[in-house]
Amino acid sequence: MSLADFSLEQIRNIGLIAHIDAGKTTTTERMLYYCGRTHQVGSVDDGTTITDWMDQERERGITIVDASVTAYWQDCQINLIDTPGHIDFTAEVQRALRVLDGAVVVFDASQGVEPQSETVWRQADKYRVPRICFINKMDRLGAEFEKSVESIRKQLSANPVILQLPIGAESEFQGVIDLINMQSIVWQETLDSPPEYQDIPPELNAAAQSARNSMIEAIAEVDDRLLTLWLENAEVTDSQIKAALRRATISNSLTPVLCGSAFKNKAVQPLLDAIVDYLPSPVDVGAVAGIDPKSEKVIERQPDPESPLSALIFKTVTDPYAGRLCYVRVYSGVLESGANILNPRQNRTLRVGRLERMYAEHREDIKQIGTGDIAALLGLKETVTGDTLCSAKQPLLLESISFPEPVIKITISPMTAQDNDKLANALQQLAEDDPTFKFEAEKETGQTLLGGMGELHLEVVLERLKREHGVTVRTGMPKVAYKETINQPVDNAEGRFIRQTGGHGQYGHVVISLTPDSSTDGVMFENSIKAGAIPAQYIPAIEAGITESSRSGVIGGYPVTGIKVSLIDGSYHEMDSTPLSFKVAAGMAFRSGLEAGDPTLLEPVVNCNVITPEEHLGDVLAQLANRRAEIEGISDRPGSIKSIHNLVPLSEMFGYATELRSATHGRGTFTMEFDHYAAVSKEIMRTMGR
Repeated sequence: MSLADFSLEQIRNIGLIAHIDAGKTTTTERMLYYCGRTHQVGSVDDGTTITDWMDQERERGITIVDASVTAYWQDCQINLIDTPGHIDFTAEVQRALRVLDGAVVVFDASQGVEPQSETVWRQADKYRVPRICFINKMDRLGAEFEKSVESIRKQLSANPVILQLPIGAESEFQGVIDLINMQSIVWQETLDSPPEYQDIPPELNAAAQSARNSMIEAIAEVDDRLLTLWLENAEVTDSQIKAALRRATISNSLTPVLCGSAFKNKAVQPLLDAIVDYLPSPVDVGAVAGIDPKSEKVIERQPDPESPLSALIFKTVTDPYAGRLCYVRVYSGVLESGANILNPRQNRTLRVGRLERMYAEHREDIKQIGTGDIAALLGLKETVTGDTLCSAKQPLLLESISFPEPVIKITISPMTAQDNDKLANALQQLAEDDPTFKFEAEKETGQTLLGGMGELHLEVVLERLKREHGVTVRTGMPKVAYKETINQPVDNAEGRFIRQTGGHGQYGHVVISLTPDSSTDGVMFENSIKAGAIPAQYIPAIEAGITESSRSGVIGGYPVTGIKVSLIDGSYHEMDSTPLSFKVAAGMAFRSGLEAGDPTLLEPVVNCNVITPEEHLGDVLAQLANRRAEIEGISDRPGSIKSIHNLVPLSEMFGYATELRSATHGRGTFTMEFDHYAAVSKEIMRTMGR
């Protein structure tokens, strides 16, 4: 099949998102099997899944990178992206949601909403992505459907509407009751056993009828058309319920909830039906907005093959055999092999090479990528994540994708001098593929500094260096990505750069004020100078000098943030002033202001969630207290398990996994994600020797 076989209304661009180990990849495997895209089901434990194709994913049993596959169900094309669940790889979720039209959020029925569930839900909120909830692992010990739904309502502030009731739970889970068609669907244990459609068991009839009434009432509350029928006591047909539910889902007014057990091959087909029935097509999403690169006016492009081309690169991968592979979502027009297109960020015309339909790491050549489709291009060497591709005659710049800054760093050095060049090239490729991975040379030691989102993230990077690029490195101890700021405003920070040599000299004189501003990310510059004390042509050089100086603070050489800088005065010399002299003077003034502003360190604080058996709660709380954790709350989990929500400095979390395992006899686990930067106390700074 090809895109030409489908209308825009028949395309679904969706992603599976969830907390780690909720069953996303297993659910994806079953979906691909029932769609006929695979003829045997892979196992996460055995390392045989389609979407976890990297060696490290198969060895670790986790998803590390997005995997894109295309499948077909009920005369619809489903472009599906399986995303990672571990917080260290949350950027993969973010860039997928930027281009997807809908998502399936998978939950573990024995756990309900977990910490990373909240993170991916917020990311979907950011891009207003309509969602379906799939409460998975209904066969698992401790599975509680109603409690899981309630956690979605309370912890995610969502508006879930139940479409199915489970028949049994844990080892007794057999199937579901479809509340729209009012029938039960039962599955046998074997993979190829078809679903059996039966009457609802008599003992469940009353509960099913009550749940159906609640479902219709919930939909009617957000859909005027169904509300009118409901108030008139008119007969409401199944098709009217589905149409109203589709409208409510696409508008993010409601979130349909289904349940099942992907591992036991139960309730996957109804989930596929729900994706087709309730999640949006590109037509439902509507026009995409961008900016004219020249006039900066907002332009909208309708999802129409006849419209000018507009597409977004949301992921790049360096393939050792094929070269650079760019994943692209086309919003309007058609991307054809051999066509000339524009990258407006670079203002550069490109020629489209090979186009590929992706199936995890496998590919098949295609001739074009149509409106609403997701596929890949080969050969665009200088194109990066977030770049727009558009018609050269009618350019458009789409909103790019923003990523968080690294919070942890390590130093590395090559094992041999011959590996230096190879290392630099390898790091450059990895950084282009992963926007949350950064590297730089450490000025003091000459070593290379790697920055990432967590210890696991950097472990994976180091392993990729070794396996994919043949570079083995020595590593130093992890370092926290501190920042610097000031505690008090500085009114008149002065910088003079005066050099007199033979002929023309150098003269720059700058006076600035510095104001702490926690809402400012980095350093914000404003020109408040009056009466032309400094000519306008030198202002950009002054801003550049301050920006350059802000990259290294006065305490430990960390980046400076949270400061508003105003240029308030200065002077110039008609003969000796140059942009360079003002750039140097501005840097001197900025550093002088930092020194006078009671500088302080800021440290990254993570939102940490620790899961522990109740009998070890006291020991775990004592450990967290020793690590400067601020306990925000303790909640109950099934099976005498406690969940401890806390905020803790990242610098205190190195080695915590081993300590937690020891205290809980191997039963405790924890997750953490970056939350905010906070000032380091004077006492802690003294212990750090600063």
